[in-house]
Amino acid sequence: MRTLPAPLIGTTIALFLLTACGGTGGGTEPASAPPAPASYSPASPGPDGSPPETGMSPDGSPGAATPVPDAPVGMAESGIGRILVDGEGRTLYLFEKDKNGKSSCDGACAKAWPPYLTEGKPKAEEGAKQDLLSTTKRDDGGTQVVYGDWPLYYYQGDEKAGDTSGHDIEEFGAEWYAVGPNGKKITG
Repeated sequence: MRTLPAPLIGTTIALFLLTACGGTGGGTEPASAPPAPASYSPASPGPDGSPPETGMSPDGSPGAATPVPDAPVGMAESGIGRILVDGEGRTLYLFEKDKNGKSSCDGACAKAWPPYLTEGKPKAEEGAKQDLLSTTKRDDGGTQVVYGDWPLYYYQGDEKAGDTSGHDIEEFGAEWYAVGPNGKKITG
């Protein structure tokens, strides 16, 4: 008979107990459902018929920011309330560590939370307020879109328009929230 080393047996038992017990505290209540995706009508194609641009990477994947001319900011209904979105309906977030319209997210933070960058003056679309839009110069030289006093970001965990998986997360020393059309964090 072959015996397993003691650390391997302990790990195996711990994994079995974790999977057998589940994550609902042993009760019979179902886990809560994730928030419903936001509903949004994306920006119209450009004058030449090209798709509207966003600040995500050219293939639309999260994790890299590309400057957008006249970066559009609109509003969408979501499972957490009315939120700000880019021209493709992707959720825009604020970082509570930012102060006075200046970003404090760079390096690894900016990879996880790519800044919404622009090459021009940001443009308010339906539901957003033009007078709350501005820009700030980042330490890396980019120009980031600001709404109210908050530089705007994407979240790399959002896979498509309407995702809000970055809402109410604490990372890189502060909380992250989706932004409402009033320029304040969404609570709830």
